[in-house]
Amino acid sequence: MKLTQNRLDPSELTPEDFKEVDRLLAEVFGQRRPALVSASGEQLELPQPVFDLLIHVLRSIRERRAIVMLPEDEAFTTQAAADYLGMSRPFLVGLLEKGEIPFHYVGSHRRVLFRELMNYENKRDAARREGMSSLFQKVQAAGLDDASYTGE
Repeated sequence: MKLTQNRLDPSELTPEDFKEVDRLLAEVFGQRRPALVSASGEQLELPQPVFDLLIHVLRSIRERRAIVMLPEDEAFTTQAAADYLGMSRPFLVGLLEKGEIPFHYVGSHRRVLFRELMNYENKRDAARREGMSSLFQKVQAAGLDDASYTGE
């Protein structure tokens, strides 16, 4: 299995590895208290949020989805931040300069914390959902949501 510092690529898993992931998922739900066992046999209970994250990772691996784990205070270059948000670097820089996304400088280079990218993404997505909901309400109010509407 290919594992870099922050990324687990399930395409590198063997069929036997996937069987082991399936077995682990099946067995782990039968346990009352999630725990790890040390090399000396000592059982170490996992906090529920840690266990839930582990299960999420295992399910994603089973679905052959890559896993990337980043600390919230990871600093992104403007290009990496733009790539993450799915926009051009110049557009991102404009958002930074307008104060819509906090950033800091490292020398003469801008850096954006991952936490700030997630905050912006959540606000952007909420605004989009609100806009779509408003549009849908207007369509309904105008009676244009009827499947029999032909536009004539």
